[in-house]
Amino acid sequence: MTADPIPANPWEKWGWAFASVWLVFLLYPVLAVVDADVSPAAKAASLLCIVGFAVVNVHGYSRRGRVWGHLAVMVALGLATVPVIGMQAVGYTPYLAILSALELPAPAWQRAVGFWVLVPLLSLLGLDGFPRYFFLTLWPIMLGAVLLRIFSEREREVYAAQHQYAVLAERERVARDVHDVLGHSLTALSVKAELAARLIDLDPARAKEELESIQATARQALTEVRATVGGLRAGNLEAELLAAPRVLADAGVATTVVGTVADTDPRHRALLAWVLRESVTNVVRHAAADRVVIELGPRGIAVTDDGTGCSGAEGNGLRGMRERVSGAGGTLTVARTTPGTRVEVALP
Repeated sequence: MTADPIPANPWEKWGWAFASVWLVFLLYPVLAVVDADVSPAAKAASLLCIVGFAVVNVHGYSRRGRVWGHLAVMVALGLATVPVIGMQAVGYTPYLAILSALELPAPAWQRAVGFWVLVPLLSLLGLDGFPRYFFLTLWPIMLGAVLLRIFSEREREVYAAQHQYAVLAERERVARDVHDVLGHSLTALSVKAELAARLIDLDPARAKEELESIQATARQALTEVRATVGGLRAGNLEAELLAAPRVLADAGVATTVVGTVADTDPRHRALLAWVLRESVTNVVRHAAADRVVIELGPRGIAVTDDGTGCSGAEGNGLRGMRERVSGAGGTLTVARTTPGTRVEVALP
């Protein structure tokens, strides 16, 4: 289970296009320069400052980490036009606010935007016949930039949380699967080793067969662990149903199987395979049983033994089994019988 990488700030890639679109509003200071009663040289200088302001503004979206320098240059160029256009220079503040909001790191961007929001209030002075409430037309633009930044940060936080959750879920999956694989395989190895030790003097040929079986089981366990870590392993109900009676027989436990794989829901067979494997492992390790009944049906599986019964807190294996079943929308019931224990899984 993997997560998508945390997305980069979209303004790093497309901010220049966004800024270029909004440059159309620099038409107002341009017209103010053209209409100003100043010398042609002053007009030309002011127009060059406005062009420079536009270029630096667009360039600022592609130079993350050096935005302060761009803001400083933009402020200087904007102030240079004040002698010509006067209060019209207030119209530069949305560009400064938007660049600050979208490109400066936190918490600097909040402070910078807060300052730029206050600058348009100079229009309240009513200088040069400038509209007193002009700031009301600029604030919504600045607010839009702030909302874009907030939404972008929230999106990154969501992706980061999803990534952390995916990593945690993957760790739990690997831990659960390795526990199930090793718990079953090591239990089988232990039983076979004990049987081989008892047979080595009584029946050397049979003991040799058991030792060869131990080698095969060890190799299979190693393969399953590698596949589990790689996320490639899936439970096989048919294989587990064939292996369970052999493992139980090595431990001196007789097995009765009621039903077949065909009776189960194909959607849940991989899950039922894990449940069967863990249940058989628990019987061999803890139950001291003589007989086990495995029941298969369209709603799930039940494993009943005539052993000593369940006691104490749930171990890792049972917890892992319960998590798998709950994840599939089913229920796991572990109940004492007379004698023994019944593990039943009911699935939708």
